[in-house]
Amino acid sequence: MTGILSIDGQTIPFEDGQTVIEAASAAGVYIPHLCHKPGYTPHGSCKLCTVKVNGRNCSACTFPAADGQTVINNSAELQHDRRRITQMLFVEGNHLCPSCEKTGHCDLQGVAYHLNMLDNHFPHFYPQREVDASHPDILIDHNRCIFCNLCVRASQQKDGKQVFAIAGRGINKRLIVNSPSGKLKDSDIHVDDQAAHVCPTGAILIKRTGYQVPIGQRRYDHQPISEVALAEAGSHDR
Repeated sequence: MTGILSIDGQTIPFEDGQTVIEAASAAGVYIPHLCHKPGYTPHGSCKLCTVKVNGRNCSACTFPAADGQTVINNSAELQHDRRRITQMLFVEGNHLCPSCEKTGHCDLQGVAYHLNMLDNHFPHFYPQREVDASHPDILIDHNRCIFCNLCVRASQQKDGKQVFAIAGRGINKRLIVNSPSGKLKDSDIHVDDQAAHVCPTGAILIKRTGYQVPIGQRRYDHQPISEVALAEAGSHDR
């Protein structure tokens, strides 16, 4: 079964079971997001993909596409709200791009560029969270975690493990590791696991690989995140 919806006046076909963001991506329309990834169960945690569906704010990654929907994606109000959300993500953690080895490969940074985010607007929190470097091949810098839940879903849905979970609420929210010690070295994660590579920021890093690709030759040095995300969605559909 197929249907038709409208995004910013553009006619978009969709297949039964698709969400708004899946229909948009298939038609080459980019909706900013961080916690969404093709092939993973939708989570709706970052709210960057919020769109107006028939006048109502909805998360495009979880809201099902339906025939006759009128969707607003690119409005001044939505872009302002997305920019504020991104600014809050930057100041809540220690996202200092010039000193981060993920710069140029970072989805959070890529979204900030896409939204023309020119400053942080809010004062920095400068959290004091631990860095877990106990694993021989993988490092976690909890100061950069944005709680997108992607590593949790990757471990469960792709790796068949239960390495990660999110615990707590509000300012006490934290990424935890399923091991007797709570350290990554005592978990069953492997460097080839999807959970070790899916992080959209510099929170989960592979050791001894930093700066192997020089700055200026990295993913978002050549393409904006909108093009990369649409290409990723297209390759997954195939």
